Amino acid sequence: MKITVEARPGQKVASVEKVGEGRYRVKIDAPAKENKANLRLLEILAEYFDVPFSCVRFVSGAKSKIKILEIDGRG
Repeated sequence: MKITVEARPGQKVASVEKVGEGRYRVKIDAPAKENKANLRLLEILAEYFDVPFSCVRFVSGAKSKIKILEIDGRG
């Protein structure tokens, strides 16, 4: 499935909030430097959707706050 994510890096606590059909707001407890926030985003979403880290991939927006990701639950 594809989802749209509004990423908010540099937060104190990581969290995921569903804001619409296929749309999520994710607070990321990592800075937006050296790809740290993007990697942490993948970890947060893998845990949220209960899939392996390798099943979460960027489709677009890796350098934007609005991102499209694909979640593949097949592992």
